[in-house]
Amino acid sequence: MKNIKNLVSCLMVATLFYSCDQGIDALTEVDPGADASAPTITITSPAEGAAVKVNEELATITVRFQAEDDIELGSVEVLLDGTRIGNYNTFKDYRKLIVDDLVYDQLEDGAHQLTVIAKDLDGKSTSEVINFTKEPAYISKYPGEILYMPFDGGYVDLLSFEEAEQVGSPAISEESLAGSGAYAGAEGAYLTLDSERFKNTELSAIFWVKLNAMPDRAGILAMSPPLDDAGGNVLTSGFRFFRENANGQQRYKLNVGEGDKNTWFDGGEAAEVDPASEEWVNLAFTISGSEAVVYIDGQIVSQGPLGGIDWNDVNVLSIMSGEPNFSGWNHKSDLSLMDELRIFDRAITQDEIRQIIQDDSGIVVSDYPPNFPGEMFYMPFDGTYKNLFTDIAADLVGTPSFSEDDVVAGDASYMGATDSYLTVPSNGLTPDAFSATLWYKVDASSGNGGILVMSPEDTEKEGFPEVQNLRTSGFRFFREGDATRQVFKLNVGTGESDVWLDGADAAAIDPTTAGWVHLAFSISESDAVLYINGEIVAQNSVDGGIDWSGCDILSIGSGAPRFTEWGHLSNESLIDELRFFDKALTQEEIQGIMNHNL
Repeated sequence: MKNIKNLVSCLMVATLFYSCDQGIDALTEVDPGADASAPTITITSPAEGAAVKVNEELATITVRFQAEDDIELGSVEVLLDGTRIGNYNTFKDYRKLIVDDLVYDQLEDGAHQLTVIAKDLDGKSTSEVINFTKEPAYISKYPGEILYMPFDGGYVDLLSFEEAEQVGSPAISEESLAGSGAYAGAEGAYLTLDSERFKNTELSAIFWVKLNAMPDRAGILAMSPPLDDAGGNVLTSGFRFFRENANGQQRYKLNVGEGDKNTWFDGGEAAEVDPASEEWVNLAFTISGSEAVVYIDGQIVSQGPLGGIDWNDVNVLSIMSGEPNFSGWNHKSDLSLMDELRIFDRAITQDEIRQIIQDDSGIVVSDYPPNFPGEMFYMPFDGTYKNLFTDIAADLVGTPSFSEDDVVAGDASYMGATDSYLTVPSNGLTPDAFSATLWYKVDASSGNGGILVMSPEDTEKEGFPEVQNLRTSGFRFFREGDATRQVFKLNVGTGESDVWLDGADAAAIDPTTAGWVHLAFSISESDAVLYINGEIVAQNSVDGGIDWSGCDILSIGSGAPRFTEWGHLSNESLIDELRFFDKALTQEEIQGIMNHNL
């Protein structure tokens, strides 16, 4: 009986093997063909030019890459600064290697080079190189600083190393005020952080923006309680810092909740920024137990008493939008650029704000409060040649001096001399729209004279550098004539050509009787206008506006060194109350400036 069972078992096994073999082709070796190309390598981490920023002496990085060959990989080697940190010679997929977990935890400060070398079985080799850096750990630069977000490739606070949550699709712009990147807003996009560490009895924030005025209202920083059941804003706790359209300008405002009420800080025209300026603007606000203050470019634009901030129900910090908790009035995503965001757990002072501005940008902020919208330069010549916006003096050429006996306002005026003038770097003085106002008293003994000139170098001119007269960019404001008739003229460069404003008799004065005259000109993206004593004496179209290519210095009191060919040089004329503006002033505005403090 046992033998019968064994026989049956053997027959079943044999039948099984036979059945499995039926209908299946035998394995056939396929020739892979010639090994035609070397391996390819794609490195995804670290990225080329990346900066590793951690609050540690030695950083940890994860190397991620893929190597692939058309036939078969032989070996893959990973080097960091020439030292092997990874080696692979066996592969589950003989044509492809994917590495996403190669960890190196001893990365020191400085520049580094990652190299991946892949070889195939035929001996062909490929190498791919990535250069990156590890920056020293960021240490708080200012007392009370609890957040610093430079946006250099990411949305990480370098003090807490908390990464902000991204809503929508914000981006990092290569255009920045400092560092390698800035936050770039997008529709429906913003950042959020947990609010708990910011809910202190005092708070300050400072940052830079390059304004995009569309949409014409937006939230910038908000720590607000959730919307009410009807979708309305709740203003009795937290704060809201935002912007709104104000007759084509953008006005920045702060609202602070005190528990049983809320307080507004609206500086009116003083808190407005011209969207057309396309310049980086520093914004800051401080909140203490007794007051709140709003600053633009280091100047106070709004200030008032406050009974202290209340934090009831505040659950999130929103960056570059009012959403999710301050959207009842449509203050949603800001499409502007933001850079160098800092938050403090105390109310920082105006001097500290100015120091941060200088540290970030190199710009020195003075105590001078602008007297007129758009004013960006003021040199009163009261015993110094300083621009009161920066507290930096002009460079002197020759021996200009001051007149204390013949002035329009203040204690003194500028007195020119032969081969003497002032120069100022053009940094910050080249907006899309530009205006200048000044008082001028002609010394006609020299005939022609340069007044204000911002011109490029004329390196192709025969006789350069003594002879120059390139007029395709910048502007040249000057006078021509004799002892009894002087005509004021303006020339504006538009890139390919230049435009003249010559009012002939309307722009002429008699120096023997005129005394002090008020001069002004404005340049917009469409036209230029020249004024004497508040009246239009010449105007012309300037299609596309002024071009500033190569204009790196401003000359005051002479055409030298960039506008010399026709003899518009220095002389003993007087200048007082010189101002520049980042807008095209209207006639009414020019008349108001002319009559200011007279």
